[in-house]
Amino acid sequence: MAKTLTVFFSRADENYFGGAMRYVKVGNTEIVCDIIKELTGADSFKIEMKTPYSPVYMTCIEEAKKDLRAQARPELVSLPESIDAYDTIILAYPNYWGTMPMAVFTFLEAFDFNGKTILPLCTNEGSGMGGSERDIKKTCPGAVVRSGLSVTGSQAANSRPAVQRWLSANGLL
Repeated sequence: MAKTLTVFFSRADENYFGGAMRYVKVGNTEIVCDIIKELTGADSFKIEMKTPYSPVYMTCIEEAKKDLRAQARPELVSLPESIDAYDTIILAYPNYWGTMPMAVFTFLEAFDFNGKTILPLCTNEGSGMGGSERDIKKTCPGAVVRSGLSVTGSQAANSRPAVQRWLSANGLL
């Protein structure tokens, strides 16, 4: 039986919402992943950095830009022991400077995705998927990377219909 794992990076604290800053207790990507869990019952894993970015949005984006330029691989709090039991990985993340946060690269490089299907999901405030789908393909040779779903972060709580259509189109509902 095919098994699905939702892996996500999400950031709470001060976030950008369509032109304004707002403090949130749960990040937009995590909100969408909670919807996915309700719809599919899939297992989930949250990517967490040992040294998180600043809770202040403008500082956070500068830290993320610095990591991107350095091609850093931030150390994670933990990793799953294995992902061998999963055929499909829903990989969810915010768009940081046109791609995934570097912590997501740390996660991807820790496992062999050969023969697995990866469904990318990217929250953003208008920048879409950026180059993240291309970057996943490059980082995970041998994986089947399907078309991703771009979700406007400030609309994450209202994304259920789009998420349902995307999951259905990918055979998960």
